[in-house]
Amino acid sequence: MNPRATHRRTLACAATVITAGLLLTACGGDKDDSKGSAPADAKNAGAKSSTVTIGISDKGCAPTPATAPAGTVKFDVSNKGSAKVTEAELLDGGKILGEKENLTPGLSGDFTLTLDAGTYQVYCPGAKTEKTDFKVTGAAKKSWKDDPQLVTATQQYATWVTGEVKELVTGTDAFTAAVKAGKTDQAKTLYGKARVHYERIESTAEVWGDIDGRIDGRIDDAPSPADFTGFHRIEQELWTKNSTAGLGALADQLSTDVHELYTKVQTVEYQPAAIANGATDLVNEIQSSKITGEEERYSHIDLLDFDGNLAGANKAVGVLLPALTAKDPALATTVAQRYQATADALKAYAATPGYEDSGYVDYSKVTADQRRVLAQAVDAYAESVSKIAGKIA
Repeated sequence: MNPRATHRRTLACAATVITAGLLLTACGGDKDDSKGSAPADAKNAGAKSSTVTIGISDKGCAPTPATAPAGTVKFDVSNKGSAKVTEAELLDGGKILGEKENLTPGLSGDFTLTLDAGTYQVYCPGAKTEKTDFKVTGAAKKSWKDDPQLVTATQQYATWVTGEVKELVTGTDAFTAAVKAGKTDQAKTLYGKARVHYERIESTAEVWGDIDGRIDGRIDDAPSPADFTGFHRIEQELWTKNSTAGLGALADQLSTDVHELYTKVQTVEYQPAAIANGATDLVNEIQSSKITGEEERYSHIDLLDFDGNLAGANKAVGVLLPALTAKDPALATTVAQRYQATADALKAYAATPGYEDSGYVDYSKVTADQRRVLAQAVDAYAESVSKIAGKIA
């Protein structure tokens, strides 16, 4: 995803509808609770998916059509030529439901959601008209909750995310304790051991934009030096100054924020299409910030982050694989093959114990040609993973 853009909003409630972050609960929004006769388009709601086109421009990103029946909705997003507007999101109040980012002129992408009746907004930060209403009417006849395989998948994924964030808490507390104790070398080693758990659930964490910004924001995203906090602020000091001096307050805040994230992830319910969208986001994250070396610009442990994103995507795909295999066995096979090709490409840079005990080589030593090979494998995997949501929704 795009590096923690500063437009991220604080979410309005703890139980949040989130697909960029894989989550779904029945919280808030201008839902249509009328008990009168259903609209005409509700007769076929849920019978098949709807497709909505969103064209990004400097002027805005109005959806076409502006309404859809409740149920599965696929959003096809494209940028026809705007250099300043490169993403579109679907919002429910202050909550991010789904998004497509990093769409420079000429690029396109899509995301799929299961939506209830209500009024939503399509949001494209930076456009002249940033928000446009999108309405969903009627009631879906079918639900993913009618499919035992998908129910099991969401339960398995919820358990896994909670476990990963628990490990993140443990790892972060150890890391921040070393920082506060002035143990610079130990802190450098523990940094990556905490980070990898964050990278596995990154698409979930990013939904809470304020928390994600505090935990994982980079210097480019901070409106002022005082707003640059979290892992990467501490990383900067550890590797550029080889010092922990003055980092106590930042360490305390990071630990507090990670504990808050752990509390939040336990309050949500996961939706299959959103899990699939999140897997795509994680693979795209590898391409946009790990392959480029942007993520860990001071420590150069980007390959460990790559490992984390890949593992998170593979887990999301894995819980959905039984349902996907039943619906499209050929795609299931392709996804598995391309995951393995990506994992093999990454494995070529494994080392024991590796740079900073990361299990991988120093990424700054990986050549441009080698990075292109990694990128090709990631691209192919991302292309196949992006098709899953539409198959299982």
